[in-house]
Order: sequence, then C-alpha cells, then structure tokens
Amino acid sequence: MINDIHRLDTEIRLRPATGSDAASLAAALTRSRTYMSAWEPRRPDAFYTEQGQRERLAGLLADREAGRVMPWVLADEEDRAVGGFTLDAIVLGSFRSASLGYWVDVECAGRGLATTAVRLICDLARDELGLHRVQAGTLLDNVASQRVLAKCGFEEFALAPRYMHINGDWRDHRLFQRILHDGPVTGAPSGT
Repeated sequence: MINDIHRLDTEIRLRPATGSDAASLAAALTRSRTYMSAWEPRRPDAFYTEQGQRERLAGLLADREAGRVMPWVLADEEDRAVGGFTLDAIVLGSFRSASLGYWVDVECAGRGLATTAVRLICDLARDELGLHRVQAGTLLDNVASQRVLAKCGFEEFALAPRYMHINGDWRDHRLFQRILHDGPVTGAPSGT
C-alpha cells in the first residue's frame, strides 16, 4: 500500500515522509550538498537546516493531504532519512499523471536504491493512485539518473530547452515518461 513501509535491501526502507524527518533530512542534504550541486537548484543555507526542512515538510505534507503530492524518504536501519522521492503535480481526471523527483544521500549512492525505489513508486502510482503515466526530467549530462529511469521502463519523449533553473542557470533537460497502463481509469477518485 502507498502508506506502507517497503524494504529495499537489508538496511534501507522506503516509507512515507513525516514531520519528524526534518533533522535527518537536513543532515543528509548537508552531507550530499556538494555531490548534488550540479543537478539541483541553488538553495539558501536555511534549506539545509532542521528548521528549513521542517518548513519544507509541512508544505509537502499539506499537499499530500490535498492529494497533490506523495513524498517518501529512504530510511536507514535507525530510521534516519537518507534520500527523498516525490510524486508531484499529481493530476487525476482524464490525465492521471504525476512528475517524479528523487535524490539519494551520497553515502548510499551507487547501491541500486534509486532504481528499486522508482520501480516500487511506479507500481504504487499505478495500483494505488490509478495513474496512467509518470514523468521525470534530467539534465542532459545526468547519465546516472537517465540509467535509473531506463532500467525502470521510462522512455525519453522530449528535449526541453531552458527547462529548469539549476545550479544558477536555465538548463536543458531530457524528459522521460513511463506509461503505467492503458486500461480504464482505476484506483483513486477521478477528480480533475
């Protein structure tokens, strides 16, 4: 189920984000700040603090209650957040689509966790939310993320010039999508 805890390997689980994740998210993001800087927007120093993450989580959790977002964290054996995954811009009705974003702590990168989590999230998006498609974008040179998406059945469908402001500049992105099913609308209510 979408609100369950899902074991990804012997140490890491994917679970819904909670307000109590602020401190460990701040620590993981601070630890990974240099590693992720080429692929992330420039953020104020306050973003990397516990208070900054508490405020960000409050917004995400309010949007989750409204059905617009589904945020998860990767949690280690001590239940500390070591990554984040978000289905965002969830649209139901006849579109039934969402955008996927994710990051993994530098200390956990390269273990296949992103691939396992993305596959699981796509299954949950189809089976629990009734979505038809999930979209994701990467910078042109983010080959690692493109490999994750390819392994999970995503196909490139567009090149988006100056798509997002990343690391201080408007950057081109490759856009990918995964069609989850072509059947009738199922799952969550069919609002707009």
